[in-house]
Formats: sequence, C-alpha cells, structure tokens
Amino acid sequence: MRPEKVKFMLLAADMRRAVRFYTTVLGFQSVFVSDFWSEVACGDAILAFHGGHDGSVNATGLSLQFEDVLEIAVNIERAGGKILDLPQQRDGEPILLGRYRDPEGNEGFITQYVG
Repeated sequence: MRPEKVKFMLLAADMRRAVRFYTTVLGFQSVFVSDFWSEVACGDAILAFHGGHDGSVNATGLSLQFEDVLEIAVNIERAGGKILDLPQQRDGEPILLGRYRDPEGNEGFITQYVG
C-alpha cells in the first residue's frame, strides 16, 4: 500500500495570516481553511497548517523553487516575513539558495534553478 497524498505540515499562530501569506505571496491555492487545520496546494503538493502555535521559530525542511527568487525574497519581506539568508549560488550547486522565516515563525528555503 502507498500513501494517497503527501502533505508537509507547518505551524500557525494566526491561521488566516498563514494562509494569506502562502497564497498571496508564494502562489499557493487555498484548498481548505479552518481555525485548527488548513491546506494550500501547488499542483499535487499539499502544504498544511496546524493551528495553536505560539509563533516561536520552527525550522523546517521546506524548500520552494521559483523562477525569480530575488523577487520572491522582496515580496516575503513586504508581507511580514523575514529573509534570513539572501539567495546566492554556492560552489557545485545549480541553484540560488536562500532562507526565509514566515510570519508564523516557520523557516524554510527559497531557491531558483540556474543550471
């Protein structure tokens, strides 16, 4: 038996703010929203939010790839997020890689393929 879906879960102190950030800033589509559990999607990928978080830092392994990661970095900060590391290319990697923190305290990576 194999999984029906794969979901990546983040934590949210303010569910509406979390959903708004990931839909308006990062381009996800809203699927389901409640005060305790919400889901947004990008293609077949589901990003879920569990409510009741205290807003403290939550390091995640989430990585999102964009066509223009520098523009996304600006948009993240305009929307109340924080860029922890500006996107840059490291030796031997075919991507620009940066780190961000969303308004809920979740930290993740933003990338751009530069092959």
